[in-house]
Amino acid sequence: MPRELLLLRHAKSDWDSGAASDFERPLAKRGKNDAPRVGSWLYREGLVPDHVVSSPAERARQTVTKVCKRLDFKKKRIVWDTEIYEASVPDLLGVLARCPGEAATVLLVGHNPGLEELVRHLVGEEVESPADGKLLPTATVARLEMPDDWSRLAPGSAHLLSITRPR
Repeated sequence: MPRELLLLRHAKSDWDSGAASDFERPLAKRGKNDAPRVGSWLYREGLVPDHVVSSPAERARQTVTKVCKRLDFKKKRIVWDTEIYEASVPDLLGVLARCPGEAATVLLVGHNPGLEELVRHLVGEEVESPADGKLLPTATVARLEMPDDWSRLAPGSAHLLSITRPR
């Protein structure tokens, strides 16, 4: 069964929000506008996930909630995984290994640098850095063709299909 992984970096956050911690930092106005646009784009492209897992950090929570609303994916079905916040590649591989075996398309919403490192791990030498040096700026979706087992994701085992920025 062909599988796809959609990696979404949270939308633009508000550094001046006065949040008590990095974990509690909310979306900025631009992020609040970009997130639903990403959801609408995914829906138009037919990229509706079977399984959604997200960091519970406020900016990721707000992002995935707005995206899933446009995908008609019920909020109560979102899996909140604290391991995604400040995750390393082994942490993120662990998150993916816990995805249901029957899930053909998984949406993982998280943070940099972990998501960029995961793309480079899964795709290998195939990934070229953009001119601005940012592989996954905020609200960007990386779409990867994956092997058929979420628990066996060796380096270079995926194929990068696209990277789509919100603008």
